[in-house]
Amino acid sequence: MKKWLLAGWLFMVVSTCQALSPYTGGTPLPAGELQVQMGTVEKKLQAEGFTLLGRHLPKGLQAGGVVLVTDSAMLQAIRASGGSGIVAAAIRVGVQRDGRVSYTTPEYWYRAYLRQAYPQAEAAARSVQARLTKALGTGTGFGGDVPADRLANYQYMTSMERFDSFRAELRAFGSFDEALQMVRKGLTNGVGTTAKVYEVVMADRKLAVFGVAMNDAARGEGWWVGKLGAAGQEHMAALPYEIFIVDNKVYSLPGRYRIALAWPSLSMSEFMNIRYAPDVILKTMNQLAEVQEQRPGD
Repeated sequence: MKKWLLAGWLFMVVSTCQALSPYTGGTPLPAGELQVQMGTVEKKLQAEGFTLLGRHLPKGLQAGGVVLVTDSAMLQAIRASGGSGIVAAAIRVGVQRDGRVSYTTPEYWYRAYLRQAYPQAEAAARSVQARLTKALGTGTGFGGDVPADRLANYQYMTSMERFDSFRAELRAFGSFDEALQMVRKGLTNGVGTTAKVYEVVMADRKLAVFGVAMNDAARGEGWWVGKLGAAGQEHMAALPYEIFIVDNKVYSLPGRYRIALAWPSLSMSEFMNIRYAPDVILKTMNQLAEVQEQRPGD
């Protein structure tokens, strides 16, 4: 009896401490024109019940692009949990020009973003994983290994921010509608050399998330992701960055958290190569959260 109890305890420990990777490799596509490859991926995802949100072709990165989709059951789980879990709404699929396909590992990102609410969303997360596997195939995980039980409070190192850092809050508005209007206007006007990639809005829950293309040639995503070399572009599914709204407040995850979560295997010296990126991202997101001046005709 004691042996069985010990074996069960060890099984639970191993299961709890299982390491997860941020990305999963899919079945490669034949090399070809990128837009055609992305269209093929979109059709495969739609056939498995996913809803298209948009495409992202990061400026300054020639390796490929990203297809963004979402899932109705997962959105229901996010709606039920509420709060900052809205940032988990998009599922990202990287498509390389040479035919390589990768996608965000559902359990990794949902554990990180839904945190204590993950157990209630686990069935939906498993369904997402099964259908991504059917649509795109499944290979080895890559991009690093983080123990599953660390993701809810992930921190690259002691001095860096976590998901719920106070630095994530950008601005408070008088209402959800006002916050939504200002972020939309900023993206429409290209404030900070940005553009909207996708949006998911749950107005009844006062939640919204936007994928933000950061297109500045000198300080946009192409600049800092490019500095990471091959590892940067292989992690194409890390993009785009997000800005999100909960109630009347606008947030964006701190760069030293969000980048580390997407590239957990990078060394400290590699992070030092992009040490200015978190501040640049914060400045860009703050610009989107500012009150935009009224223009004639608005």
